[in-house]
Amino acid sequence: MSSIEWLQYWYLSQCNDHWEHRYGVRIQSLDNPGWIVRIDLRGTALAGRPFKNVKSGEPVNHIGLDGVQNWFSCERQGDEWVGACGPLLLETICDVFREWAGEA
Repeated sequence: MSSIEWLQYWYLSQCNDHWEHRYGVRIQSLDNPGWIVRIDLRGTALAGRPFKNVKSGEPVNHIGLDGVQNWFSCERQGDEWVGACGPLLLETICDVFREWAGEA
């Protein structure tokens, strides 16, 4: 199962008729270009769990000559887990979250 599929099941497992109305998972595009994933940890088993930031490469404001931006960054921001990446690395940041969450 891909990490994006796994994230769908993780989200569903948090839904209890309360959590999904107040918190959730947001996936948006960035203008770098790229993606940002925000996962609210409040009310989950991951809420107080520390996360060691992960980073690779640097975002740029244009597409490189090869058409790919190979960068990503994942961190805790208060009660949220936040992953951002280039346009082809959405699965990579979902992998990072899955690996961390799977240890809980």
